[in-house]
Amino acid sequence: MNDQSDNEIRPDGLAAKVFAIVGQIPRGRVTTYGDIARALGDPRGARQVGWAIAGSPAGLDLPFHRVVNREGFLSGGWAFGHPEIMKERLLAEGVPFIDEFTVDIKRCRWVPGDGSSAADEVDDLEQISLFDPSVEKSRPLEDSAIPLDDDESFVELAPGEKVRNRRTRG
Repeated sequence: MNDQSDNEIRPDGLAAKVFAIVGQIPRGRVTTYGDIARALGDPRGARQVGWAIAGSPAGLDLPFHRVVNREGFLSGGWAFGHPEIMKERLLAEGVPFIDEFTVDIKRCRWVPGDGSSAADEVDDLEQISLFDPSVEKSRPLEDSAIPLDDDESFVELAPGEKVRNRRTRG
């Protein structure tokens, strides 16, 4: 089993590769943890993708709300404070839902590497440049990420599945 320390933020690390793919997800579309893992050459690495996303630095402005589980469930919703926040962001982009916290994955799935480009990819390049020095920054970062509560030591990724909140202070 991989330790979360394997996901350190560095240009050649797993997290940087995950962040680069997340930055390409088109507005109004979603992808799965497994789709990202397959694009990185590890078809069984969905959990590691989730760990990389859960351990992302505060203030990183990437569309993490566009990553769902294989059934379309907003399994990472608690990272935003509540799944309702993730749902509101997706609804604002026109993502269809089949029930309260499950997107219609058949209608809005984006598979990394399928040739489609993201409309907001230019904005996301700035965030990717934090991890890839070959990408130039065009403007200063804006802190628009929703921070986790500092008093929570775990973040629920899916019902009954928890990951340590590495952003906890103290």
